[in-house]
Amino acid sequence: MSTSTNTTRPAQVDVRGPRFGAWVTTVVLIAVLGISGFSTVAAAALLALQAVVFTIGALRGPRQHPYGLIFANLVAPRLGPVTEREPVPPLKFAQLVGLVFAVVGVAGFAFGAPLLGMIATSFALFATFLNAAFGICLGCQLYPLVARLRPAPATP
Repeated sequence: MSTSTNTTRPAQVDVRGPRFGAWVTTVVLIAVLGISGFSTVAAAALLALQAVVFTIGALRGPRQHPYGLIFANLVAPRLGPVTEREPVPPLKFAQLVGLVFAVVGVAGFAFGAPLLGMIATSFALFATFLNAAFGICLGCQLYPLVARLRPAPATP
C-alpha cells in the first residue's frame, strides 16, 4: 500500500526576469523623483502607472507582469539556459509592498504633500535597486515572516 503526500512546490521563475523588472522599475522611480521637481501632477501620473504594474505583479505574478512579459519575449530568448529559479509567492508579495509605497507616493504627489510622495517613492526605489543591483529582494525577505502570521487552514 503506497501513501502519497499531496505537497506541491510553489511555481518558480527564472531569477533574471524579476531582476530585469527591478531594473526597469528603478529607472521609472528615478524618473518619478526627477519629474517631481518640476511637476507633482506628472510625478503622480507616472507613479500611478507604476502602481498599475505593481498591481498586476501582485495579483498575477511575474509571468504576467508587464516587465516580466518583456523579459520573457525579448530578453530571455537571447540568454543562456535558466540556471537559477525562485518561487513566485514571495515575488508577488514584494510587488504588493511596492504597490503600497506607490499608492502612498501617488497620494502624496496628488494631494499636496510632495515630501510624502518623494519619501514613499525613495523607499520603493531603495528596495527595487537592491533587487536589481544585488539580487536582494526585501519583500521576499519579509514574506516568510508575514506568511507565518496567516492563520493555518482548518483541517477536517
